Amino acid sequence: MGRLFREFQQLLILAKAQQQKAQQQQSLNNASHITNSDLFANPDRSNFPQSQQPSVTAMRSSRPAGHKPVSPPESNALYLEQTRQVSLQEIGGLRDVLAELHDLVAIPLKRPDLLARLGLEPTRGVLLVGPPGTGKTLTARALAGELGVNYIAIAGPEVVGKYYGEAEARLRQIFQKARTLAPCLVFIDEIDSLAPNRASVEGEVEKRVVAQLLSLMDGFAELNGVIVLAATNRPDHVDPALRRPGRFDREVNFRVPDRNARLEILRIQTRSMPLEPYVDLGTIADLAIGFVGADLKALCQKAAYNALHRFAPSLHTPIPNNLSISQQDFLTALQNVKPSVLRPVAIETPTVTWDAIGGLETIKYILQESVEGALLYPELYRQMKAISPRGILLWGPPGTGKTLLAKAVASQARANFVAVTGAELHSRWVGASEQAVRDLFTRARQAAPCVIFIDEIDTLFPMRGGTSESDSGVSARVVGQLLTEIDGVQSCDNVMIIAATNRPDMIDPALLRAGRLDLQLKVDLPDVTSRLEILRVHNRDRPLAADVNLVAWAVRTEGWNGAELALLCNQATLQAIRRYRMQGLTNPTGMCIIAADFEIAYQFLLERRFTNSSHLQTNTAQLANNPISGWQ
Repeated sequence: MGRLFREFQQLLILAKAQQQKAQQQQSLNNASHITNSDLFANPDRSNFPQSQQPSVTAMRSSRPAGHKPVSPPESNALYLEQTRQVSLQEIGGLRDVLAELHDLVAIPLKRPDLLARLGLEPTRGVLLVGPPGTGKTLTARALAGELGVNYIAIAGPEVVGKYYGEAEARLRQIFQKARTLAPCLVFIDEIDSLAPNRASVEGEVEKRVVAQLLSLMDGFAELNGVIVLAATNRPDHVDPALRRPGRFDREVNFRVPDRNARLEILRIQTRSMPLEPYVDLGTIADLAIGFVGADLKALCQKAAYNALHRFAPSLHTPIPNNLSISQQDFLTALQNVKPSVLRPVAIETPTVTWDAIGGLETIKYILQESVEGALLYPELYRQMKAISPRGILLWGPPGTGKTLLAKAVASQARANFVAVTGAELHSRWVGASEQAVRDLFTRARQAAPCVIFIDEIDTLFPMRGGTSESDSGVSARVVGQLLTEIDGVQSCDNVMIIAATNRPDMIDPALLRAGRLDLQLKVDLPDVTSRLEILRVHNRDRPLAADVNLVAWAVRTEGWNGAELALLCNQATLQAIRRYRMQGLTNPTGMCIIAADFEIAYQFLLERRFTNSSHLQTNTAQLANNPISGWQ
């Protein structure tokens, strides 16, 4: 028993020594630098005795009774985040936003006497709204550094604690410290996670935090010099009580930068990079459609790495004196870096030109006039008060080039191209399909100009009120949501919808009225002139023998669509390769496609067309004789 007692006593001594060592280490950390933990320290649980609390400027200090807080000098601005100070000159493409923030933040913090002279109340809070990567956090940090005021950054995980009431106590300490440090800027990043909508959350902690934040923002109304900046990319998830005057008085929108803003950001990001003289940043800005500031920064870094790999392929390669970044490095980087706004959806950058589409001259002219003009020259449409088509419906037999026309529109108009499939929109959960449609159009508006292509629209948005009720009304709700997004209350400018179908009679009639899919173009089977153009396009870069007469083949392929003509050219090419291999020839320079290769490919496709037609007629006859045989 005595031996057991001695071992237990030694264990207690060892534990006490470890505790003292940990307390000493904590003392050194707290005395060396200021962190967020100092701000949230509780005197009752602190590792220091009350008499040994670290005395730090802008933290606790002894003051006589009746002493009023005095603002520290501008040179002693407190940054609880130990980050590199950013100036407003390093932020590009936000000229209008910075001008608005100057009136909302700079004047109340630096010249409150001007507002008092006019009888105005200072701004209490500003909500920064915009997609991720548009510079909300960077702007708040740069604004505090430019004004020389104190800056307190709040993150949700640092506020929420495991004890009951701890999160509310920490919020009270933060706002009390902000009053002491006035003029002070309090920045709450991702406020939707700290103060979500109380109607949609079930936890009591979130509701108490929201209530505490509401009372704090209304509670320091008599103390000037404190402004709360909050950032979010999901404003609809923030509690509505916060989004009213007196709390967050104004909402500043950070939009996806346009062409001029992208060019300004690129110039700032490449200011210290060794660019070759012929690098054209304007061309890069034209190609970087939908890119936000973070994407453009990643683009410049990727281009720099491409140049590094080109000049120094290994770690042991010495640094060359002529190390520079070329235009090709940026073009290669554009293939790897995509817009983060459209990352959750399938984004594609088409490279289809109008010359790659044979025939269809009338339809191509209409598309160029109505679509490209509105996307490339919007100022002309605004000057003339002209309204571009909101949506275009391409209908006609399969294989006539409807999808290819939509890609050519997006490519030539320099717009983002989003292809929509049924699997991305339909879901088994109630309301998820409508939410997917809303999210699709929200991201398209953020990445405008954008072209949304909906292939086989008759399957995604069929006619409502049909006899089939197997989907429990999901299709009807999705159609209603699409109608609301196209011409609803929210603007859908610079977003073009192109739909394709070969069964226009199955589409809901409400989609076909003016203001929605108001431009309806029939893409019919090509005539002999269009077939000749298609054959020339697909054989433009192929070695044809002198005996190949494309005019004759255009006449013989009556009733063929563009996809079948493309397949005919490809099958003839494969037949030429097969013929050369059977002859034992290996030199590809003398290879060419002869008329016999086209004849073999033509007979093969003709037989397949006849077989498919026979099967279709047989299935149609069986369904006519026994319409419910498939259910037996």
